[in-house]
Amino acid sequence: GAARGARGAMPKDRISYFFDAEVGQNYYGANHPMKPHRMVMAHSLVLGYGLHNKMEVYRPRKAYPVELAQFHSEDYVDFLARVTPDNQAEYLKQMQQFNLGEDCPIFDGLFEFCKLYSGASIDGAVRLNHGLCDIAINWAGGLHHAKKSEASGFCYANDLVLAILELLKHHARVVYIDIDIHHGDGVEEAFFLTDRCMTVSFHKYGDMFFPGTGDLKDVGEKTGKYYSVNVPLRDGIDDAGFLHIFKPVMQKIMDTYQPGAIVLQCGADSLGGDRLGCFNLSIDGHSEAVRFMKGFKVPMLVTGGGGYTKENVARCWAHETAVLTETNVPNELPRTDYHEFFGPGYKLKPNFPVIIENANTRHYLDSVKNQVLENLRQIEHAPGVQMSAMPPDAFIPEFDEDLVTASLDGASLGLGGEARFTQQDRDRFTEHPAEWYSGIDAQ
Repeated sequence: GAARGARGAMPKDRISYFFDAEVGQNYYGANHPMKPHRMVMAHSLVLGYGLHNKMEVYRPRKAYPVELAQFHSEDYVDFLARVTPDNQAEYLKQMQQFNLGEDCPIFDGLFEFCKLYSGASIDGAVRLNHGLCDIAINWAGGLHHAKKSEASGFCYANDLVLAILELLKHHARVVYIDIDIHHGDGVEEAFFLTDRCMTVSFHKYGDMFFPGTGDLKDVGEKTGKYYSVNVPLRDGIDDAGFLHIFKPVMQKIMDTYQPGAIVLQCGADSLGGDRLGCFNLSIDGHSEAVRFMKGFKVPMLVTGGGGYTKENVARCWAHETAVLTETNVPNELPRTDYHEFFGPGYKLKPNFPVIIENANTRHYLDSVKNQVLENLRQIEHAPGVQMSAMPPDAFIPEFDEDLVTASLDGASLGLGGEARFTQQDRDRFTEHPAEWYSGIDAQ
């Protein structure tokens, strides 16, 4: 673009943006806080601001069931493929086993929805791996609570884990960062035993807040000890407090761990005024975390996540798209089909009323920050972790190319339009040591 011609100007990042309007047609149910329609609203603002002209826009490919099974258990994927609102009465035992019901309802098109948002994150990772872009954006992704054999917290398939597994084929180390108000438990659990993915979660902790995990002292185990980083925060954190801890922690991690790729989950329920949240971040504060990570110039997958006041979710992700494309956009919102949702001010960055008092004292934040930095010093002094070498992948789930091919052959048999697992797939499917937690009772 024009910027490249300017003397000394850095070439802008190449950005791949994934969107399919089908994602917005999914409906969790009348009183359910998760509204996939917020993605369509965000996309309309992206278009209204002309940001699509600064990116390569892709319609994602739906992930194949066998790709979901690179992390999820085969019986869980098979269940998601088969269950519908009409036949769920026949699956009561599995619904209980796999934690489907109130938080994670069965709705029409559920499996297609999982394949769509997961396919976009996997495709983003593939494009990053092949150097086809510097940043990939999938606002429909970021469903960080899903476990190997269990739905949780409105999440069914964990697109983040699948994308990280893809990135680990090309990169020795990947860092996962989560600024959703809820702890990124599904991603942490998947990589708890390995040093090849460092998971970093900034979240509300305490008062029985969902999911209840993410204590400061949870740092990973075995080879993964000190490679899980948890930053537990209290109610009402504001921009100043959040960035006071986010920036030094992330700077230290990038300096020490030197990842080849970043996955950034941008859950917008950490904004002030969220229907389920209790933080006081502004859109500028939330976006500053995105701007800061972009500055490291490391290949990055950016996803959505939580966010339950949908007009603010749309504002936030549109603004973060502007940040990622280095575009200054006016605070006056463009006219879109959803204009009336953004009244009465019709601004991109409204001031959210502060309803919840900030319980994060500077003393508390400094003590958490110092403990996190102390834990990270353990890595610096760990003997034998040569950062230039590819660390062992003993605890990384195996990605079986043959299995994918076998499943695609199965898909062409026209089994109700769905790739079921063939007997050949089942024979090949072996448990992997990374699946250590499958026997642990859910919290």
